[in-house]
Amino acid sequence: MNHLLCGLAANPALPPELVDRLLTLALKGAGAEPERDYADELLRDLARRTDLRRDQVRALAAYAEGTAVSLAYCGTLTAADVDPVSTPYAAVALIDEGRGHPDWPRLLAAHPDSEIRWKLASCPGLPPDAVDLLAADPDVEVVKEVALWTDSPVTARLALHPDPQVRLAVSANLSTPLEAVLALAEDPELTLNWALSERTDLPQELYARLAADPLPGVRATYARNPGSGQELIRVLAADPENQVRRAVAEHPHVPLDLLTELVVGDRAAWNPLPRIAAATPAELAELAGSRHAAVRMLVAQRRDLPPHLRDALAVDPAAAVVRAVAPHPGLSEELLRAMVARHGVQVLAAVAANPDASGPLLEHLTQHQQGVRRVLEEVAKHPHATGQALLACLEDHTSRPLAAAHPALPPEAITGLLADEDRRVAEEAAGNPSLPRAVMLELVP
Repeated sequence: MNHLLCGLAANPALPPELVDRLLTLALKGAGAEPERDYADELLRDLARRTDLRRDQVRALAAYAEGTAVSLAYCGTLTAADVDPVSTPYAAVALIDEGRGHPDWPRLLAAHPDSEIRWKLASCPGLPPDAVDLLAADPDVEVVKEVALWTDSPVTARLALHPDPQVRLAVSANLSTPLEAVLALAEDPELTLNWALSERTDLPQELYARLAADPLPGVRATYARNPGSGQELIRVLAADPENQVRRAVAEHPHVPLDLLTELVVGDRAAWNPLPRIAAATPAELAELAGSRHAAVRMLVAQRRDLPPHLRDALAVDPAAAVVRAVAPHPGLSEELLRAMVARHGVQVLAAVAANPDASGPLLEHLTQHQQGVRRVLEEVAKHPHATGQALLACLEDHTSRPLAAAHPALPPEAITGLLADEDRRVAEEAAGNPSLPRAVMLELVP
């Protein structure tokens, strides 16, 4: 057994008879050394397939409960395939996915193994009788878990629990009634600096108290919290820590004047910001006309711009703005090539990431000698990449595995990569759906 079989097991074009042969081979090898490790890996790869028959699913599930759990989360295992007594972890996984039998939660809530009960406690949509059992569990770790995740009214009762860790878990649960949270906020045994960071319905005076924490990470969580009001975020915008000021910029309702001030004053590489995502067409037009390239770049990061605004940003004099808008769908080939001609290496990778980039354009991008690595990575995973472009990508160590997996790579190149000294490259080639069927047959004993 070898690593190529693991790659082959993930190949979506693998003929059904070869899936059968691989499964038989893996189950046989799983029980003996030295094949066990490869067999386990092969079984895990087979379990991720979406074309398994019911008998194959059951055979995989019977091999190991960990495999059964994976199958449950992949969506291929059903309640009819599982015995909750012999495979309780698989049953919990199906409950977690909302596909378990209605009788299982109560049964497993009384399971003798506390780890099973603990895993069950975080599952959504548990019936009230199961929640009540878990909330009264003798293991406080189980109670903490249900206190943190349940959307049941039991949180109001658990807010009075004698263990402070349970009460802390209740405070962090977004389903806990506000009145219970406000009472917990006055609990002298609890430190709620992180626990309430996801709540959006707290009084402003409580947000202000929490945001006065000495830890900048805590202040940052409240700086980006949608519940924090305008007065508080303006205070936090003057925080001495960059981390906090940047978090203010991520607040979904930050005033645009304040956002502009924060962005211009910080040379950070900004991710797309919620306030920009929610901006009106008029606001977008105003921001796109800003004299600050950093502000125009924020608008350019959106992927749903009106065509006239998108095209205007595509010819912006600042390379950073052009680089931000380059992956926007809908840009014409003419504009994409003009970007490359104007800004060269600064925009090559971003142009290669454009979903509408044509095969000839991608080939053209691979011919640049400077800054080529990031370009090749983008080309190697682009659906329009041509065989010629992918062959160029094989010259780069980082892009080589990506190109090996691309179905447009010429079949003879795919076959040659099966002998690559880099195991990942060889496995990706074995998993390539364009690998010739005759070669697949040769690989499987």
